[in-house]
Amino acid sequence: MSGAGDGVVGWITALKKGDLSTRHEAEEALQNLGEGAVEPLIQAIREEADTDFRWYAARVLARIGSPAIGHLIRALKGEKDQQVRRYLAASLGEMGEAAIRPLLSLLSDPEPEIRGFAALALCRVGRPAIQPLSGALADPDETVRSCAALILWQMGEDGMDALGKAFTAGDGDPKKAGHDETGTH
Repeated sequence: MSGAGDGVVGWITALKKGDLSTRHEAEEALQNLGEGAVEPLIQAIREEADTDFRWYAARVLARIGSPAIGHLIRALKGEKDQQVRRYLAASLGEMGEAAIRPLLSLLSDPEPEIRGFAALALCRVGRPAIQPLSGALADPDETVRSCAALILWQMGEDGMDALGKAFTAGDGDPKKAGHDETGTH
């Protein structure tokens, strides 16, 4: 089965209904379509309850990378279905370093669930997120500081080391860590 004749819609159908080989072909084709495939993939994740399909679609979005980030952030913030949010956040987390700053910006979102999904994605990014999260410990927003500390803690040994260093450098107050005598970074 090939989706080439139907463009994005055909490849999404192949991703839903194809055998393993066809699904891999569809993944590659959708990735190559880039940003033009992003919104249709997000919509398909919303509409299709099949977890296998959602996983494949999320994987394609992650492989599209940077061009998908803004779309995924907007979709994550606008979506109310927790399962859909989970796949959108997973896509962002799989993108790695490119998604760190946009995910950090979600730590100040007024909706706790958005902050939680951003935290999950940042944990999935792993080590590359540690330094930016350590910097967020000095953010003026208490919610951002708390989220950053909890995420670092959740990341295990590497995150705990960074958290300990921030508290040590700031005399027990991470807001002071990394500031010079004028109070700026």
